[in-house]
Amino acid sequence: MCGIVAAVTERNITDFLLESIKRLEYRGYDSSGLAIINQKKNIIRIRCIGKVNELSKKVKQKKIFGKIGIAHTRWATHGKVSEENAHPHISSNIVIVHNGIIENSLKLRSFLEKKGYIFHSDTDTEVIAHLLHWEQTKTGKSLIEVIQNSKNRLHGSYSMVIMDAYNSSKLIAVRSGSPLVIGLGQKENFIASDQIALLNITKRLIYLKEGDIAIIHSKNIKIFNKHGFIKKRKEIISNVKYKTIGKGKYKYYMEKEIYEQPSSIRHALHHRIKKDKINFSELGYRAKKIFLNIEHIQIVACGTSYHAAMVSKHWFESLASIPCDVEVASEFSSRKLAVRKKSFFITLSQSGETADTLEALRISKKLGYLGNLTICNMKGSSLVQESDFYLLTKAGIEIGVASTKSFTTQLTVLLMLVAKITKLKQKKSNIEKKIANILTTLPFRIEEILKKNNIIKTISHQLCNKNNILFLGRGDQYPIAMEGALKLKEISYIHAEAYPSGELKHGPLALIDKNIPVIITAPKNSLLEKTKKNIKEISARGGIIYVFSDQEIDLEENMTVIKIPYVEEIIAPILYIIPLQLLAYYIGLRKGKNIDQPRNLAKSVTVE
Repeated sequence: MCGIVAAVTERNITDFLLESIKRLEYRGYDSSGLAIINQKKNIIRIRCIGKVNELSKKVKQKKIFGKIGIAHTRWATHGKVSEENAHPHISSNIVIVHNGIIENSLKLRSFLEKKGYIFHSDTDTEVIAHLLHWEQTKTGKSLIEVIQNSKNRLHGSYSMVIMDAYNSSKLIAVRSGSPLVIGLGQKENFIASDQIALLNITKRLIYLKEGDIAIIHSKNIKIFNKHGFIKKRKEIISNVKYKTIGKGKYKYYMEKEIYEQPSSIRHALHHRIKKDKINFSELGYRAKKIFLNIEHIQIVACGTSYHAAMVSKHWFESLASIPCDVEVASEFSSRKLAVRKKSFFITLSQSGETADTLEALRISKKLGYLGNLTICNMKGSSLVQESDFYLLTKAGIEIGVASTKSFTTQLTVLLMLVAKITKLKQKKSNIEKKIANILTTLPFRIEEILKKNNIIKTISHQLCNKNNILFLGRGDQYPIAMEGALKLKEISYIHAEAYPSGELKHGPLALIDKNIPVIITAPKNSLLEKTKKNIKEISARGGIIYVFSDQEIDLEENMTVIKIPYVEEIIAPILYIIPLQLLAYYIGLRKGKNIDQPRNLAKSVTVE
């Protein structure tokens, strides 16, 4: 959830470190810091709470110079937000930054205190620094040997980068659960937790694999796998255009990413729809054989991805006639599981680094599933590397913490997957052709809905001072109501709840009065008449009603209908989330919130 950047070069790297961790601000953080080793082999460390701009001011006042250094943005897990708890942490000659959690840190802290170490922070990271220093002092071994020996004593999911003032020509990077990527340069090399931090300086990247330890010099790198053997990892050239990461004409990344959804969906469809057929050649023949044997699908995900999975459950069951269960990843991983016969396991994640989802995938591999597939936006991510099969959403880099285009591209890829599996299992079905044709028009339909922005902006003025808002939806619109409520909570901090419309009489109706707005998505489908009855129930109790619909609905007192262009029932979930995303954005904007970096939240949740 935090950001790591490090460099070993033949020039001063302080400006690079500051610029690079600034690019990682979107991940969510509460403090930052950097450390360099200068030409006299002294460690100079500067830390502060708050934004990277504050750190930049402190660094410029010091005018520090170093050819090797590390920087970090922290999202508090162990210990409060304070300068003492900010990274990097130091133990004599050892300097370290760390993402993740060391689960046995209290036990190790007690051991190290008995050895005479004094702790200056509440963090588990300082525990690692002292442990490495103790091992180095005790054994006299090289730092790489010390790290290899100490790894078994660290329980948890983590990544870290370490400097040694006694040997200031190299960095050592360790990946054990959290992502790290090496950037290759000319007589300089870099490492970061996210490629975005490096794209202004290099596109040549190497993603470390689980268990890897890398020694990084300015002119060469050496990588050891989890068994201690030297391995050559594949170098890739990033196709992410650095300029596209900027906000352009938009005020916030979230706004930009909402409006990017038509083009993101076109990317998701590109080369995958050809002559009314869906092409997933990237899965290979082995996947086809597995798909033919599927009798059940289990999906796990978190947050917004969980809502996409909930929509797909309706598609798998109604179109492919395959029973589908969807579960929050953290719950899946915390109970005794019974696996259904011939079940296929699917994970969804924007980042591919979601700790709970990764843990669920690893558990699933011991349970006898037919196989597993991840749907993800990041090619080099842990989920992609550890899954049997993967489908990329191709949404492009998403900076805003509140996911938008990742959600709609996940739904797009899921619908294509449902159509493909249906066609394989039901040879005479025309669903593949039907969905291929509908999806081709999807970007144009979203562009039409985005033109409703002024209407939605007006509604946001009416809702921005409300303390509670209720979202309702039926069938595959219920997950859309859940996602709409989540977006509002994330961006505006307004309390919002989502319910299936049919549950209204089973408790939530008690909330309805003249002060609580109710937002309902009501496309034309077999459930519309029942939804109209719910609207009447709310109206009769004085509720303030906002309905998004492609149908004429009889206007009643306290009711506003926002007309949505007609769409086929099958893709209505993808279309109906768009106005709810805009609504959350405009309410957050009106309330003056930090839209791209909501409080307490991080883009990539790499801790459980």
